[in-house]
Amino acid sequence: MRASVSTGLLLAAAACAVHAQEPADYPAKPIHILVGFTPGGGPDITARYIAQKLGEAWKQQVIVDNRPGAGGTLAAGTVARAAPDGATLLSVSSAHAIAPILYSNLTYDTFRDLSGITLSAASKYVLVVSPVLGIKSVKELIAAARAKPGTFNFSSAGMGSGTHFAGEMFKAMAAIDVVHVPFKGIPEALTETMTARVQFFMAPIANAVGQVREGKLAALGVSSAERDPLLPEVPTVSEAGVPGYESILWFGLLTSSAVPRPIVAKLNREIVRILSGSDAKQRWTPIGMQPQPTTPEGFDKLIRDDVATFTKIAREANIKAE
Repeated sequence: MRASVSTGLLLAAAACAVHAQEPADYPAKPIHILVGFTPGGGPDITARYIAQKLGEAWKQQVIVDNRPGAGGTLAAGTVARAAPDGATLLSVSSAHAIAPILYSNLTYDTFRDLSGITLSAASKYVLVVSPVLGIKSVKELIAAARAKPGTFNFSSAGMGSGTHFAGEMFKAMAAIDVVHVPFKGIPEALTETMTARVQFFMAPIANAVGQVREGKLAALGVSSAERDPLLPEVPTVSEAGVPGYESILWFGLLTSSAVPRPIVAKLNREIVRILSGSDAKQRWTPIGMQPQPTTPEGFDKLIRDDVATFTKIAREANIKAE
């Protein structure tokens, strides 16, 4: 069970969309990238970088428009209903693949109404505990949890968040009986873990790396298939005791499925070029993100695969739609 960016998907960027029939007159007007979250998060950071570079390349205005609400689904519904001219895009995170599980009244169909342009970046979670617990490894955490079933807690940034699903996946694959304790956001979940009022947290690496380096948190494993350059000494969860565990936090761009494919192909080609340059990697690596451009079809497949994975996790954890 995994929610991840596969090796094949990453390599797919090398086979960029065919652009022989790309429209020469696109874009003829400003492009808006809607972000369903407040400024500062991954969807916003990636959208603003891409917007700047697209504007420079095409000599056209590219505007980032933050419209937070309902886990990003309000912005998604707006893009799904937008004129199919390629002027309205949507910057999403992996929460986009969780939304159809959490919300029973979406105004759009995740697969029918929205289509991928490209994955933009991927990040990782890091399994952290308070140093006061004296737990030094993933195996020690599992052993301690098994010794006292039902007494260990894990925090998250809220019910149905990516951190919640990453924790539930760890719980299931490690075969431990632990209790989920949701908080209002990542800062609160980190604080409760640092004070040991909860025993562990699958935290976004960018949010936790500072506390790990300062010794306020102990990092036991990263959630990806490979180690992270921010914490190269920390093993993966898979190699540290839960074989096959992999959970990735990703960001990408979508548009209405009604947008003509030649326009999508042109967007994909230019954004893949932007993300494949050294500047994107230099800017994003220090904040825990790696550029990961794909084909439109590759991004669509990732979303479908993750919806299936998250649906299975929700069923096993008894997470219900609102």
